[in-house]
Amino acid sequence: MVPSGLLPGACQTSLISLLLVCCLLLPGAQGQQFPLRVEPQDPVVPTGGSLLVNCTTNCPHAELLTLETSLIKKPVGNGMGWTAFQLSGVTGDSQVLCSGYCNGSQVTGSSSITVYGVPERVELAPLPEWLPVGENFTLRCRVEGGAPRTNLTVVLLRGEEELSRQPAVGEPAEVTATVRAGRDDHGASFSCRTELDLRPRGLGLFLNSSAPRQLQTFALTMPLLDVSPLLEVETSWSVDCILTGLFPASEAQVQVALGDQMLNATVESHGDNLTATATATASAEQEGTRQIVCNVTLGGDSRETRKNVTIYSFLGPILNLSEPTAPEGTTVTVTCAAGAQVQVTLDGISSAGPGQLAQLQLNATEEDDRRSFFCNATLRVDGGIFHRNRSVQLRVLYGPKIDRTKCPQSVTWQEKTTHVLQCQARGNPDPQLQCMKEGSTVKVPVGTPFFVKLKHNGTYSCRANSSLGEYSLTVVMNVQDRNPIAVSIGMGVLVILGLVMIFAALAYVFGMKKRSDSYHVNQGSTWLPLTSKQPNEDVGEEPS
Repeated sequence: MVPSGLLPGACQTSLISLLLVCCLLLPGAQGQQFPLRVEPQDPVVPTGGSLLVNCTTNCPHAELLTLETSLIKKPVGNGMGWTAFQLSGVTGDSQVLCSGYCNGSQVTGSSSITVYGVPERVELAPLPEWLPVGENFTLRCRVEGGAPRTNLTVVLLRGEEELSRQPAVGEPAEVTATVRAGRDDHGASFSCRTELDLRPRGLGLFLNSSAPRQLQTFALTMPLLDVSPLLEVETSWSVDCILTGLFPASEAQVQVALGDQMLNATVESHGDNLTATATATASAEQEGTRQIVCNVTLGGDSRETRKNVTIYSFLGPILNLSEPTAPEGTTVTVTCAAGAQVQVTLDGISSAGPGQLAQLQLNATEEDDRRSFFCNATLRVDGGIFHRNRSVQLRVLYGPKIDRTKCPQSVTWQEKTTHVLQCQARGNPDPQLQCMKEGSTVKVPVGTPFFVKLKHNGTYSCRANSSLGEYSLTVVMNVQDRNPIAVSIGMGVLVILGLVMIFAALAYVFGMKKRSDSYHVNQGSTWLPLTSKQPNEDVGEEPS
């Protein structure tokens, strides 16, 4: 027999198998009563491990017990009916053969050694950095090494959720699974795990996992632009870029622009809705048709919406007075002008056409003081109609005047009462009005309450004065005594005194006549004539 250590490993394995078959076919082997056993029987050994193998028999006269193997062996002991060897460097599955002689007949025994090991490499292929919601993607796991393959399973996971379980086939083994991306997958971790289940062989369950891969999913919709189609130069207006159904909204980047001019936008998100608001101010150089652009970028993808706007200039109306403050009798010219495309109307008078001015002239009078002039400007742009109004007030300078209808010619008041002398003057500039008693320094206030006294009785000159002249009129103030009973008593006393004097006079006249037996009353007297008849006079005869 050739020593096993002198043969190559593959040849040794083949030779051992051949010897095993031949020994089993020998007539003595078939009828042997003391079989040769290999312990342990069909062991499982970790890759690169060592194993103690014992060849043993119950034969009382066993001899020449030996072990045939392709592995490195070292005798470690023997005794009656047994011999032991230490096997090392077990890197692959193999068979060992124990042989010997019992009572002159050859006996044999064999055992299969199975090597196990976890995979050397378990790797999940990289995932897309961003993936649209609803799109399929493939999980791909590559497994190198691992034995025995019949006990090796590959599991694809989302977090701890099992997505697929498949046997490891081939070297290297590659396992795949197709998954539809959802919103719940955003930020989720995917991994690959191998399971070497040796529990049926008396060992445990050996796990090995890949490094996790994180997935980011997104949903991107077309933005909507909310902006007026007509924008005025040098005015500020708002631009809203609106997105609905956006996911995740917080990761979106929004840019708003007017042509090539980037605008500062404030972004607000509520759930899956996002609004970017920008304020724009167009210059005169941008007048005409321009584009508002809203661009949204998310997950390496972008959407863009453009909208045409018309930028226009609305100059005017410019309303002027040739004399904003004009003396009475002055000719005043009122003009209203606006931009080239603007039609103006001045107090109902329209200009000849767009870009033309409207004007009117007047001879300023007192009635024109504080008169307002109105100008309306109309601009038509791309179907839009815009109006703008201006007004201006004319001041006319004229001398002071007092309206008799607003200043009484006379008043009658009782003393010790409170009254107001209502008297108004007009003029521009505003005149100063005061009322003074003629021939005296007594003044009465105008337009404010005052306490009436007897000294206020009289005629007053009310004068309105300004830098443009003076105007006056007369007001008679009759002040009556407030005690009418005393006046009545005084009048009664005067009447009684008058009557007393009359009776006294009559008594005196009758006394003189009695002495002369005749009475004479002057014919020019207002009193009734009194006469006395003479003895020698006849009735009806006139006295001499």
